[in-house]
Amino acid sequence: MIIVSGRVAGAPSERRESTFDGTVWTDPVLPTTDGTTINQVFFAPRSRTHWHRHERGQILHITAGHGWIGTTDGEPRPLETGDTVWIPPGETHWHGAGPDSFLLHLAISLGTTEWLDPVTDTLYGPGGRTPKESTR
Repeated sequence: MIIVSGRVAGAPSERRESTFDGTVWTDPVLPTTDGTTINQVFFAPRSRTHWHRHERGQILHITAGHGWIGTTDGEPRPLETGDTVWIPPGETHWHGAGPDSFLLHLAISLGTTEWLDPVTDTLYGPGGRTPKESTR
């Protein structure tokens, strides 16, 4: 059993740049344990992940702000405080803040993460719209 009081003691907040666009910070809640990683992730307005997928899926719990999540199967959907999202294993997706709001979520990532291409400004668009011709 592991009990973590709020976040990993002594672990610094980390600015994420190589697989995110915009200003994104993470705080580790649980160090990677048995293939599970838990982070608090803060996105400034219009900041977002690159397209990616998780070996065994991902759970997002929105704790503050407003944002969007997009998959290759349809239009992005809004994320609001209190929402919990299950992303199945292998589903290619992205998530991030809205154009005029920050987004804070708890991310529970299961297994390895495969990072793909950035979500372009054109794909993200005003309000987080992804054109149907996206091939991700």
